Amino acid sequence: MTLTTPAAPAAPAAAELLDADFYGFQHQLTATEQAAVGRVRDFMEREVRPVADDYWDRAECPVHLFKPFAELGSVGAAWAETAQFENSAVFRGWVGMELARVDSSFCTFIGVSSGLAMSSIGLGGSAEQRAQWLPPMARGDLIGAFGLTEPLSGSDTARGLRTTATRHGDTWVLNGAKRWIGNATFADVVVIWAKDTADDQVKGFLVRKGTPGFSATKIERKQSLRIVQNADITLDGVEIAEADRLQGVDGFKDLANVLRVTRDGVAWQSLGTMIGAYEAAVRYTAEREQFGNPIASYQLVQDKLATALGNITASLGVCVRVAQMQDDGTQRDEHAALAKAFVTTRMRETVALAREVCGGNGITLDTGVARYFADAEAVYTFEGTRDMNQLIVGRSITGHAAFV
Repeated sequence: MTLTTPAAPAAPAAAELLDADFYGFQHQLTATEQAAVGRVRDFMEREVRPVADDYWDRAECPVHLFKPFAELGSVGAAWAETAQFENSAVFRGWVGMELARVDSSFCTFIGVSSGLAMSSIGLGGSAEQRAQWLPPMARGDLIGAFGLTEPLSGSDTARGLRTTATRHGDTWVLNGAKRWIGNATFADVVVIWAKDTADDQVKGFLVRKGTPGFSATKIERKQSLRIVQNADITLDGVEIAEADRLQGVDGFKDLANVLRVTRDGVAWQSLGTMIGAYEAAVRYTAEREQFGNPIASYQLVQDKLATALGNITASLGVCVRVAQMQDDGTQRDEHAALAKAFVTTRMRETVALAREVCGGNGITLDTGVARYFADAEAVYTFEGTRDMNQLIVGRSITGHAAFV
């Protein structure tokens, strides 16, 4: 009798390399991660790309796609309570890139809940809070929002936060206002950051949908990230139980940890935005004819496309490395800040080049570039402006803080 060894299970099929991944950075992912990337890419092409322009044009959000996307297993991949397989920060960043490559608005919609809100709970919550909130958020049963920016406080949040929290026994009372808060009009839970009137330290609070005194009004007439439902929030005597205060947050340093972890995610989103614009421009230049030839055959067009690809390739290198530093515990604030500042700047140049090679047709949604061009402006600004991130890096270089 001959004994045979059972065949090993087939390795999961990896996603094909993107043409824009010129140096093959995707090979930094494990086979399991690449297979998961393939599922995300398929979902975005099948479910989001066909409707993205229409939702963007109408300034409406396809909220119904959140749970189907969450079922792919990429939401909450950073946390032990919700990770479906061992994964890296490079993988999690790559997923954000794949979302933004098809629609940067959809990336923001997902990222506000799975990135900012879940990271606030994952880093600042107690074990009980993590167990209570992270699994349903990862399943897509609950959607989160993140309330930090205020009408009069953006870059100076560390010192200028005006929303207050006052403790009365086991209850906190929140008063103030927030602005530009994505998902806030429909979120099940909003993480609100406020200053404790007793010790002047920043605290985090989980405000549940329907809490009396909380109101969120959609900001209208936006011309960037139009799918994202940004809101003005008013907090008028909002009562929050001590059990819904993030137990691991004792000051701004804890909030800064959340921002550092998510800031390099914006770099990945910027990367996806420029790849989407670049891909649309390459398609257009192959189809558009002038002087009897496709414009892709002309030197000046090729120069612009090559410059765009160089920006993408350099940005991929930055994003991969800063994510690896997050995994090995060496990433500091200035590392995430440099990634965000550098990649968003390259993004702004790249989407402009993509629009430029499309000529006048580049300003229409039909050409496929205009949405990326417009969305880049918001991505360039949020999670800290370029100027503020440059100053974080500058402080590291010189030892001098130049913020004030």
